[in-house]
Amino acid sequence: MATVLSIANQKGGVGKTTTAINLSAALKAIKKRVLMIDIDPQGNATMGYGIDKYNLDNSICELLLDECSINNAIEYSQDSGVDVLGSNTDLIAAEIALLRKDNSEYKLKEAIAKVDSDYDYVIIDCPPSLNMLTINAFTASNGIIIPMQCEYYALEGLSALMQTIEKIKSTTNPDLEITGLVRTMFDTRNNLSNEVSIQLLKYFSHKVFKTIIPRNVKLAEAPSFGQSAISYARSSKGAISYISLASEVLRKTQIN
Repeated sequence: MATVLSIANQKGGVGKTTTAINLSAALKAIKKRVLMIDIDPQGNATMGYGIDKYNLDNSICELLLDECSINNAIEYSQDSGVDVLGSNTDLIAAEIALLRKDNSEYKLKEAIAKVDSDYDYVIIDCPPSLNMLTINAFTASNGIIIPMQCEYYALEGLSALMQTIEKIKSTTNPDLEITGLVRTMFDTRNNLSNEVSIQLLKYFSHKVFKTIIPRNVKLAEAPSFGQSAISYARSSKGAISYISLASEVLRKTQIN
């Protein structure tokens, strides 16, 4: 049975998609069966795996609209060996259609259930907003990993996200939990980053991953080559950090 983890933060630009791509690739590198689902209409995670979002025969849009099966929508990433359920701007239309349907919050959960035994982990890259797509992701998930850039508004954004999680727990997914917070784009020379990190550890110590993802040129370059940093520059600090994060996720979710 797969462990389903959403990568989410209602604040954009915090390394959410970078984390979804590289955590998926790192889990695959340590011999886990992985499906990455891009449920963000921007489709950046899809492109980050070298899959052309403009030429998908089927995507998560068709899946959510019952126009194809999940098996017919999954693409294989040659780069990393990760299976990818891709996305593009068509997903905006799917979201509007879902609003008109009963029990539409459960569409993604129902789809994942059909391939549940094929994977150890399903990683979902969520859009940076609370909408029907995010609700579908949270309803389908066992846990949420929250990328946090240690800057001035970080804690305010975290508070809003936690309120959202509580709403989902009270409605569609009572078992939903925060798996952990991961500090991203971290610069140890920045006093503010260090101060916010201290605050996170003070208030959420049991939830903060020990692994810190640094600012790293190779992490930034990899998507332009349609690769994860694990494939593009495995010895880089960014790639090594995501391998470390994957090991922590493994321990937290008790997958052997």
